[in-house]
Amino acid sequence: MTPIQGRIPGRLAFFHGLGSIAYGVKDNGFSTFLLLFYNQVLGMDAKLVSFALMLALILDAFIDPIVGHLSDRTYTRWGRRLPWLYIAPIPLAGLWILLWSPTEQPGFWGLVLIAMLVRMLVSCCEVPSVALVPELTRDYDERTRLMRFRFLFGWAGGLLMLFLAYDVFLADGLLEPEGYFAYGVTGAILMAGAVLISAIAQHRWAAGLPERAPGKFSLSGAFSEIRESLSHPAFLILLAAGMLAYTSQGVTFSIANYLYLYIWRFSAGAFTVYPWLLFASVVVTFLTVGPMHKRWGKRSTAAVTAVLGMIFWVTPFALRHFDMWWVEGSQPSTVALFGFFFFANWFSVSAMISASSMMADVVEASEAETGRRAEGTFFAGNFFMQKCATGLGIFVTGLLVDFAGMPEKATPGEVPESVIDNLALSYAVIVAVFAIAIAVIIRRFPITREDHEARVATLSGAAIADPDAEGSHP
Repeated sequence: MTPIQGRIPGRLAFFHGLGSIAYGVKDNGFSTFLLLFYNQVLGMDAKLVSFALMLALILDAFIDPIVGHLSDRTYTRWGRRLPWLYIAPIPLAGLWILLWSPTEQPGFWGLVLIAMLVRMLVSCCEVPSVALVPELTRDYDERTRLMRFRFLFGWAGGLLMLFLAYDVFLADGLLEPEGYFAYGVTGAILMAGAVLISAIAQHRWAAGLPERAPGKFSLSGAFSEIRESLSHPAFLILLAAGMLAYTSQGVTFSIANYLYLYIWRFSAGAFTVYPWLLFASVVVTFLTVGPMHKRWGKRSTAAVTAVLGMIFWVTPFALRHFDMWWVEGSQPSTVALFGFFFFANWFSVSAMISASSMMADVVEASEAETGRRAEGTFFAGNFFMQKCATGLGIFVTGLLVDFAGMPEKATPGEVPESVIDNLALSYAVIVAVFAIAIAVIIRRFPITREDHEARVATLSGAAIADPDAEGSHP
């Protein structure tokens, strides 16, 4: 397909982003409710659940680079990406329902298997979809625009499910098992519908026989190309920063309900309002991250907002530790938390969007060296990292919960204060250390706006001078 020159049509940006609802639904389920469901509702040991989820994510993550590589090599009249988006959503929906269906404690390996298959099918939807970003446009700012829509819809999907969980399915309590099945069915419908509608709406832009047929496939050649692409220095910098960022996010998401229930003691009304607050912060991010990139560039925006997000998030925990916070569960406490968390999420999501847009710019940097475009491989490598890091984050949460001495099926308000203090302080320290390390690493990213635009001009000039050379490398 030929990249779009100039501004991406609004409807294309909208429907491209729509597909990321599936990833948001999955992320909300795995990171926010799955550990709580299998531990506190079904009665599995927290360490066993977190280890099962980490193992499933790591096993599945090794499949992601192959998915990305095969996506790069797909050769059909519908292009390289669309066939994946038409095939994967239906089995994904079925397995998602199954994940939330057990009425009794499942076996360890059963949980590993179904969690791994769900993650793999999400990759078959998400990797080809996000790989369309550098294919659709080579413009430095338009890539950010597409990523803004992806994050907006990804968060919208996750927060919609969060709202429905708190206000509808689990309104009688997060420890009631009946609501989780309805949560699973609704999520499955959203996942499959979003991916299929997104693919159909993008068909006119993304379909078409690729310019070059891929060469003969060999497993050794595939691994050689994957290794060459994923060893690019700029990619490795993003990989290192992302590993820390998604580990921290994995801890935050999977420990969230423990924080809200046992530390901050949210009321039912707070649980209802909170998803809307987070979505409002994402909307503000959607409106502001583009101007930030135009003024300061992606690299500086990512580094600064990562630290700012951490400061706003950790401050309430620090004030509580020094007895400078309101009584947990009181209105002043909840209102102040919402204020801090709004700004924390605004800046944290800004850092994530910036890093994702930077990933798209690595494609041309690699192409200039290898002569090969590998969008799917790079974004699959990024998902490989995300899954390993998220799995590690969930595992760390299990260790934190166990280290703090949190009892199984604990009742909010009846947990010893020492347990709550240990959990809050150890969590806050992890978040702070990781955020500082992320900013230090991301500052080393070598691609600026000027570098990218010069490289695109060089590649375009070479393609015009010798059109047969494009894609001719093995």
